[in-house]
Amino acid sequence: MSTLLAEGLLTQQAVDRPPGRPGPGGRAPRRVLAVLVVAGLLWSLHGAGVGSRPVVNPGGWPQVRAFLGAALHPETDRAFLRVVADAAVVTAQYALLGTALALALGVCGAFGVSRTSWRGSAGRGWAAARTALALPRGVHEAVWALVLVNVLGLNPLVAVLAIALPYGAITATVFADLLDEAPRGPYDALLAAGAGRGQALAYGLLPLAGQDLLGYAFYRLECSVRSAVVLGIVGAGGLGFQLDLSFSALRYGEMWTVIGALVLLCAATDLAGSALRRRGATSRARSRRDRHDAPRPTRDRVVPAAVATALLLTAWSWVQLGVQAPTLWSERAAVQGRLLAIAAWPPRHDPAFLRELWQLSLQTFQMSLLAFVLSTAAGVAVAVVAARPSAERPGAVRLAAHLLARALLLLCRAVPPPVWALVVLFVLYPGLLPGALALAAYNVGVLGRLMAEGQDSLSPGPLHALRAQGAPRLQAWLYAVLPRALPKDLAFGLYRWEVAARESVLVGLVGAGGLGQLLARQTAAFDWPGVLSTVLALVALTLVVDLISTAARRAVR
Repeated sequence: MSTLLAEGLLTQQAVDRPPGRPGPGGRAPRRVLAVLVVAGLLWSLHGAGVGSRPVVNPGGWPQVRAFLGAALHPETDRAFLRVVADAAVVTAQYALLGTALALALGVCGAFGVSRTSWRGSAGRGWAAARTALALPRGVHEAVWALVLVNVLGLNPLVAVLAIALPYGAITATVFADLLDEAPRGPYDALLAAGAGRGQALAYGLLPLAGQDLLGYAFYRLECSVRSAVVLGIVGAGGLGFQLDLSFSALRYGEMWTVIGALVLLCAATDLAGSALRRRGATSRARSRRDRHDAPRPTRDRVVPAAVATALLLTAWSWVQLGVQAPTLWSERAAVQGRLLAIAAWPPRHDPAFLRELWQLSLQTFQMSLLAFVLSTAAGVAVAVVAARPSAERPGAVRLAAHLLARALLLLCRAVPPPVWALVVLFVLYPGLLPGALALAAYNVGVLGRLMAEGQDSLSPGPLHALRAQGAPRLQAWLYAVLPRALPKDLAFGLYRWEVAARESVLVGLVGAGGLGQLLARQTAAFDWPGVLSTVLALVALTLVVDLISTAARRAVR
């Protein structure tokens, strides 16, 4: 399964096997995987204290009821609404600039890590180039922000770089896979004509993958909006900062107003990206028909207009935020960076600390595994309702349930994990369980949407055939849809496990346990050798989860 699919851009894959027919890996790897998942789940629940110690704090229920009740009475004061609107603009500006820089880094990096670029060269160079992306990709943007603010000070560039560096590494990997999967005819022709390898890539492969690159760019913009909110919670301003202020003052009505703005912002980017992806797919299909039926295919002007608008908004964001690029190579930044490197090296490695680091790494692994299992199971369940109704004229109840499920998924992924963690900590004692539940609540919003769209992409023929023979709706879904959708759903869940491992640092920063809680304590004490050791442990943990997830995805194909 391509990295592009794992990143959430639903392409038509060959997963429509007949029900009951095993994939290339056979049944044995899937059975082993199922046993390992159950064993890991039990181990994680034991580590969370379920069944061995109290985990529920009954005294927190009144606060939860107050928080949920405030959703019916959000703050509508005109002055506060203006503040929220300004904060939403700042969040969007950070997201636009971070995405633009991530795309620029991704395109440049893709040429360096694409298999096509290394064709005829030593495989070791390609492996080294891919490995070099592991560090920026494995460090969460919140950690980048905590480090960069000590080098650049309170500067808008901190938030932009914190988004761009990890996303740039991820984008480079995705773009490289897209280039490797594009038709190679024009590329080989340019090489045969004497063009350089870089020119052949830029002119022979990049235009062919352009629609997919554009679709991924808008998907990454939606992710950047959520990241900008998280960075606001750690001090970058915008909606995240307003959310943190309202929560600290227990002004739940204000919180729901900010959450509403978050939902609208995420919905706008989601709808724009989906519309452009659908339009791009329609344009490609029309172009294929026109090559046979008409001498002059028409050009789609909406997509170039959307790109031009995005570029103008990005330039406007740069000016409005007052980003000063020379800060990067200023003498102050060089001095602060050198002092930080000297202070952090060598990493802390005393035996007592390493024991604590190992225990918290295991706790973080358990947290991410529990979040993966819960969010995948919940995503499969919600996707049944969130998928498009199969009937041409669905009933009012089915349509209302579909819209409600979509709105719930949007809310889940619009609210950042630290906020979910703070709410869960009202009723659960600190530990890995509230962190796992917070990550699961956030990830189910992403997974439910991807799984629902995956079901929408399946051929409805088998489902309609069973319904026509009188099978009940649930039975028809179990036999006609679930066996075909489940391999892709599990692959999505396994990919989100990698993301949950990275995002575990967020819930730890607000006290939900794991390595993130240790990192928050170390940064508050300026324990830079400890910070470096913890960050390296986070990167190693992310790589371990990545390797396990990759092997598991092969088993479920």
